[in-house]
Amino acid sequence: MESARIPDDEKAAEGTLHDRLLDLWGAAIVGGAIAPGDRLPIPDLDSQRPSRTVTREVTRVLEAMGLVTVKRKVGATVNPYQLWNIFDPQVIEWRLRGPDRGRTLHELSELRACVEPMAAQLAAGHADQDQWAKLTRAAIDMVANADRADGPDYLRADETFHRTLLEASGNTMFAALGDVIASVLSGRTRHELMPRKADEKALRLHGDVAALIRRGDADGARHAMDWIVDESDRAVEQMTRKDSENSNSAPAADKESSES
Repeated sequence: MESARIPDDEKAAEGTLHDRLLDLWGAAIVGGAIAPGDRLPIPDLDSQRPSRTVTREVTRVLEAMGLVTVKRKVGATVNPYQLWNIFDPQVIEWRLRGPDRGRTLHELSELRACVEPMAAQLAAGHADQDQWAKLTRAAIDMVANADRADGPDYLRADETFHRTLLEASGNTMFAALGDVIASVLSGRTRHELMPRKADEKALRLHGDVAALIRRGDADGARHAMDWIVDESDRAVEQMTRKDSENSNSAPAADKESSES
């Protein structure tokens, strides 16, 4: 007997509902709207009800992220944050969209400060010709797009540089953090925490890191990378503070407007 085929448009609809439900539940858990110990609520996506198949698949994804625990006759209950896979790029994105954005970015910056300078030091002894060429090209592309540092071309070059640096370290655990570091860079752009014009010294030092790695200068590469990560953390902190001040001043402005 020939099995029934699901029409392509129905598959697309199911896929869309899957993504929307995953985002709805995931963001609610990470943002604190669904508390630890609570069961997942009945999904409501603009009056659309996902099928049991979609609901089950989304629950499995959340379980793989450590956000929920599934038990027979109990269903899915939300886990405390200590059980989350906080290195999952999607979990990082939900944290960046939530009320804990500033703290999340700072924690990621601290992680970078521990990993990337050491990666640069190791890369001076492990990077091959192709990796050095990718680092150099990425640094050049960043300079070429320096006046649009908040745009996609600059972000693409920046991500390539830092992913390649981690890979060039020769440490597979460092390399596995590529998605995490990329989440920091893309999160800054997505949440408008990047300046329009890139810092000139940071740009120059990206090129210096590539050159120092090529020369095998481990200490020099580490020192330059230290400065790059520190500058990034300072910039994030400044932009986050400015964003917070603008948000706090908005109600006052609205109130003044309404009273005049």
